[in-house]
Amino acid sequence: MKNVIFSICIVLMVFSLAGCKQAGKTNNVSISVEKSTKFSEEEINNAINCVKEKFKDFEGCKLTKLWYDDDTSNSFIDGYLKNGRGSVNGAKAENVIVLLSNFDVDSSGGDGSLNPNSTYTGWNWILIRKSTSDNWKVDDWGY
Repeated sequence: MKNVIFSICIVLMVFSLAGCKQAGKTNNVSISVEKSTKFSEEEINNAINCVKEKFKDFEGCKLTKLWYDDDTSNSFIDGYLKNGRGSVNGAKAENVIVLLSNFDVDSSGGDGSLNPNSTYTGWNWILIRKSTSDNWKVDDWGY
């Protein structure tokens, strides 16, 4: 009997711990990609997938919209290369892409750094790669 009770306690503890950390949700996200003069559709889609993977770290959040626009991306890239991490990491403009997103935060406030029960709009994701043949990686995010 003790073993059965112990087993039940272990199962309940595992389920309760699993519920504590909920990965950011990326299913049903609306994706919008404008025609680009800078990146191929495949390059943009790879960047989108990279952001979706990174967003899973945003506990208690749901990604609702993710988009790419050449003009907006180029504007952010200029700032990133002149004043952001790009000014010190050697990134080149052709190896930087910026995506924008909207997402909802549940009552947990994510990891505690986000406003609970809120929506973030126009949140940017800066991705870099070493060369045009390398994979994207998320280098920075936020406003």
